Amino acid sequence: MSERKTYSIGELARELDITTRTIRFYEDMGLLSPQRRGQTRIYSPADRVRLKLILRGKRLGFSLAESRELIELYQPDADNNQAQLRALLGKIQEKRDQLARQLHDIEVMQLELDEAETRCRHAMRSASDTTTG
Repeated sequence: MSERKTYSIGELARELDITTRTIRFYEDMGLLSPQRRGQTRIYSPADRVRLKLILRGKRLGFSLAESRELIELYQPDADNNQAQLRALLGKIQEKRDQLARQLHDIEVMQLELDEAETRCRHAMRSASDTTTG
């Protein structure tokens, strides 16, 4: 009979390369709910998966609220999590749209900087020509 694996806060922090403070923060936000044995937190495999999903969401630019929404749709007993997958696809598209808008804004700003630089260099040349000529 195999015993189910549990994790300490330190084990999860080391494995996922985050601080124990970060894990406690996610717990305070209600995203993780480990069991307690006295003052010791005992994390289940499900807690570990949730934590990995939170970190993945963060890397993808999702807010904690968005990550929570997606995680709460997950049902481990379901054969396929269509609702979660559809929601994730929607969030991915929203993020892509946001990045496209940001990229456009950056490109416009680069053009404006190029124009300002050209005007400055032209003004410097003109000033130099009048002082040396």
